[in-house]
Amino acid sequence: MKEQVVCKTTDIQPGEMMESFFGKQNVLICRTPDGEFYAFMNQCNHQGAPLDKGMMCGATTEHSKPGEYHYCHKGEILRCPWHGREFDIKNEGRMLANPDKKLPSFKVRVEGVEVIIYK
Repeated sequence: MKEQVVCKTTDIQPGEMMESFFGKQNVLICRTPDGEFYAFMNQCNHQGAPLDKGMMCGATTEHSKPGEYHYCHKGEILRCPWHGREFDIKNEGRMLANPDKKLPSFKVRVEGVEVIIYK
């Protein structure tokens, strides 16, 4: 099993993300507001946009009516900078509009202050 330290816990505050490398692969490390870490390929599966140039945000619920927005999942949605595709960070990087599609992801564990990703 290949594994690598990609950053320290102090490098990313809750609700933030950062680019890193896993070997030669460009990866995106996300830390959700609850402090959990997640890792994905730093490339949108649509046309290859660098996801670290996008944003971590939330989503509106299905119960929102026109002109009314109910916001949820704050800091748990990754939005592509090019075309706005949205991925659920906590649900394996699944696309909100098509849950059958998801971002390639990595397993993550934290040991002390080290964030380690592995396959």
